[in-house]
Amino acid sequence: MPELPEVETTTKGLRRTITGLTIRDVWTDLNTKDKRQNDTIANPKYFKVFRKEILNKKIVSVERRAKNILVNLSNKKTILVHLKMTGHLLYGKYKFLKNKWIPVKNGPLHDPYNRFVHVTFVLSKNKHLAFSDARKFGKITLLDTKNMHDSKHLKNIGPEPLDKKFTLNNLRQRLNLCMNKKIKTALMDQAIIAGIGNIYSDEILWRAGIHPERKVSKVAESELKLMFKAIKETLTKGIDFGGDSMSDYRNIEGLPGKFQMHHETYRRTGERCRKKNCKGIIQRKMINGRSAHFCSIHQR
Repeated sequence: MPELPEVETTTKGLRRTITGLTIRDVWTDLNTKDKRQNDTIANPKYFKVFRKEILNKKIVSVERRAKNILVNLSNKKTILVHLKMTGHLLYGKYKFLKNKWIPVKNGPLHDPYNRFVHVTFVLSKNKHLAFSDARKFGKITLLDTKNMHDSKHLKNIGPEPLDKKFTLNNLRQRLNLCMNKKIKTALMDQAIIAGIGNIYSDEILWRAGIHPERKVSKVAESELKLMFKAIKETLTKGIDFGGDSMSDYRNIEGLPGKFQMHHETYRRTGERCRKKNCKGIIQRKMINGRSAHFCSIHQR
């Protein structure tokens, strides 16, 4: 699942390209009777309302909250997009051919990972914003801009770890809410801290030298300082490399990120630890249903 760096990369790309454009139309082939998706465009009845609300509205800004992309419109409405497992947004010029949206020009938009287009926004200036999502788990819904942070989609999310206001004391306070949890599980809990998932939690804990199964209550103050520094550095590095494309993620141009080329632990099972003077081997273990990768020696 795309995490904070991938969603931030997409948000920056959208802010640069679609701000100021007008939504001329929207299309989807999603069609579900799943009641859990009643308030998303996967529900045909909701899609009709959604389409009516956004037609001919200008995109005034784009922002991110945790793993959610927020596209603010001129009518005080906000389109919320959650990429979920395999979703990513693509910007360019498309044509509708044989019931499929196809990029007009040759290039990275033709990457096989970009072929699962299930939603397309037709924009002004002959541009399109396509949502490719192989597993169809992605979420697109509409919120009132004024109250969006009080909506069920956003209200229970923890603080942003890259916010300048997020301090060591904030991290300590958030972790105090879940002292009995394992530290990897706590880092991935969106109600505790926003945006961290499976990949970056592994990389953060490797940098901090903390075993993913360690209980929060057993993390010493000195280790907490190392973890705080690792959170900031690891997420920033992820953004600098354009996100992680070990799986499906692509940026709005259809290109993969490069963070996967710089993993220290994630999916390096059986390989030597790269920490200086460490002779450990990267191991993998399931923790609360999620895979964890860690060094056998320096992470304790």
